[in-house]
Amino acid sequence: MAKVKIQNYIEPFVSPPVLQKVFYLLILVSNSLLITLIHQDTRLHTPMYFFISVLSMLDMCYTTTTVPQMLAHILSKKRAISFARCVAQMYIFLLFGIIEYCLFSIMSVDRYVAICHPLRYKVIMSPWVCLLMVGICAAYGVLDGLSYTFFAMCLPYCGPNETDHYFCEVPAVLKLACADISLNDLVNIITGFSVIVVPLSLIVLVYVNIFATIMKICSAQGRIKAFSTCTSHITVVTMFAIPCIIMYMSPGSDSLSNNGKKMALFYNVATAFLNPVIYSLRNKDVNRAFLKLVGRGRAPE
Repeated sequence: MAKVKIQNYIEPFVSPPVLQKVFYLLILVSNSLLITLIHQDTRLHTPMYFFISVLSMLDMCYTTTTVPQMLAHILSKKRAISFARCVAQMYIFLLFGIIEYCLFSIMSVDRYVAICHPLRYKVIMSPWVCLLMVGICAAYGVLDGLSYTFFAMCLPYCGPNETDHYFCEVPAVLKLACADISLNDLVNIITGFSVIVVPLSLIVLVYVNIFATIMKICSAQGRIKAFSTCTSHITVVTMFAIPCIIMYMSPGSDSLSNNGKKMALFYNVATAFLNPVIYSLRNKDVNRAFLKLVGRGRAPE
């Protein structure tokens, strides 16, 4: 199969190309700005903001894997990419997506240490420990991304070679195989369990302990302040996890339906735009760093 053709069925739910370009530009600008603020302001040199900067970098990377190609297909009448590029796109997207999902669990651990063991926070979450955690996430992404891609590429592809999707995602590519994909569905469920369910279970377990600790705080204001440090993380995890579970852990799922493609578009593009907004909104530290960067002094305390 020399070429994989991307069908024209994306227009009903994809906004006009101009808006897509603006949206993609906003993703790059907002995430780059957040990384710059964290790098420039020494008060943001903490484990939490280090993980947020890594998250922003991952958002830009995996969005860039798909959106430019999607825009090219919308603007061009020749909507095809080589099979090798399709495989590469599939693997790179999985790589960054899995790393990001694992990073969410690491960020929950960071919140647990900050709230439940505040006096030992700097000792436990030392710079080398943070780098080690990110390295483990990266290794996890490399191995599990290879697993998904390897089993998908072991199938014979003898046509048709047209996929009703806006990029080469595993469920869409599997539909092109001219063989039984029940084994692949099983592999996807098993791998998805280790990639999605295990980190999500860790996040839930961590937050159960966090909320138990928060409820022991005597001051109502203290409880609100502690809980507010977790709401942004809970929001972004929810936005990312639910569509991923539906797409990758449902054998024979509706991944090629319009609803399935909308979910893929959401966790691929919308979350990458919303993450920096969520982490910056009502965040005095980030707002203060922004005002300092543009030369307007300090933000109100």
